[in-house]
Amino acid sequence: MAVEQAVSAPFCTRTLADLGARVIKIEQPGRGDFARDYDDVVNGMAAHFVWLGRGKESVTLNLKHPAGLEVLHRLLASADVLVSNLGPGATTRLGIDKAALAARYPRLITLEITGYGTEGPLAHKRAYDLLVQAESGACAITGWEGRPAKPGPPVADACTGLYGAITVLAALHDRDRTGRGRTAELSMFDTMVELMGYSLTHTRATGIDQIPVGLGSPAVAPYGAYATADGQTVVLGTTNDAEWLRLADMIGRADLGADPRYARNPDRVAARDALDKVIAEWCDARSLAVIQEAADAAAIGNARYNTASDVLAHEQLSARGRWREVDSPVGPVLAPLPPPVISGIEPSMGAIPGLGEHTVDVLTEFGCTGERIAALREAGAI
Repeated sequence: MAVEQAVSAPFCTRTLADLGARVIKIEQPGRGDFARDYDDVVNGMAAHFVWLGRGKESVTLNLKHPAGLEVLHRLLASADVLVSNLGPGATTRLGIDKAALAARYPRLITLEITGYGTEGPLAHKRAYDLLVQAESGACAITGWEGRPAKPGPPVADACTGLYGAITVLAALHDRDRTGRGRTAELSMFDTMVELMGYSLTHTRATGIDQIPVGLGSPAVAPYGAYATADGQTVVLGTTNDAEWLRLADMIGRADLGADPRYARNPDRVAARDALDKVIAEWCDARSLAVIQEAADAAAIGNARYNTASDVLAHEQLSARGRWREVDSPVGPVLAPLPPPVISGIEPSMGAIPGLGEHTVDVLTEFGCTGERIAALREAGAI
C-alpha cells in the first residue's frame, strides 16, 4: 500500500513493484499524485509520473472523508506494508501515523518518509529535493566556487526511495523471523547527510570546506573534463598514484610522473590547475576516439561527456537490450530496465495506471458491493 506523492515514496514503491510486489497506490479523487501534472510531454502524461508510476494499481480515496478513511483501513487489514510521504503531521491528523497503525495492525510494516524527521526544529518544514540538497550541503560541493549548483538528478528523493525499498525488504525479512511488523521512518535530510559522508568527514578532520571544481572532484586530481580536437568533451580520471604515472606516460610527460612535487594525490590536488592545463593541451590536439583508445590502452578511466539525447541512443544500452516497452493509458512508452539483474527473475515493469483506474476492481476484491461503491462515489469518498 502506498499513500504517496512526488518522487521519494513513489521511487521506493516502484522499485518494489519492479521486484514483484503488488502496490496499491492511494490517490486523491480528481487530482491524484501531483507528479501527474508536472508536465504533459509524454503524450499528455508527465515525465516524472511515467518514470515512477508503473506497476501500480491506482485507487482513489478521499482520506479526509470518514468513509474514504474507512475503506483505507479495510485495505490495510490485509496489507503487508504501508509506505507514505505526506506533508509534515499529515499521517497523525489522519490517524494513520506509525503508532496508531502499529497498535491496530501488529503485523503491518509502516514506512513514513519525511523531509527532516518527525522530531527536531525542522520537523515542521516542507521538503523538496532542491531544498534538502541545499540544507545538507550538497549544493555547496557542486558547481564552481561562487557558482553553486543543484546536482542534476533528484538524488535526495531518489536515494531516499532506494533506502526505503531496502528498509521494507529488511522489515519483511524480520517479520518472517519474528512474526511482528515494524515501524520505520526515513528522512531525506538524513539520506543526504549520509551521501555527504566523505565531504563531512574531510571537513571535520581538516576544518576546511572543500571548494567545488565543476566537472571534476575536489578530492582527486587529475580528474576532469577536457575539450577534444573534434569538438567533443572527454572525461579522464585517476584515482591512485599508479594511474597518475600511466596518465603521465600516455600524454608523453613521464617527467611529470617522476616529479616528486606530484608524487601523491594531495600534491596533485594542490597543483590541479597546472596539471589540467597540460592535459587540456594534449586533448585539444586529438580527437575523442584517439584519446579514448589511448586511455583504454593505458588502463586510464575515461568517458564521453553525453547529453540525455546521447544516452537515449547509447550503444551500451542497446547492445544489452536495456529498453522495454511499458503500457500506459496513452500507449506504450519506452523505459530502461531497472538496474538489478537477478538470475531467474524478470523485472515486472507493469503498466502506468490512469488515475483511479483500479478503484472499482480493488474495492470489489476487498468486499465492497456495487451499491456501496456507488454510495462512496456519491459521497465524494472515492
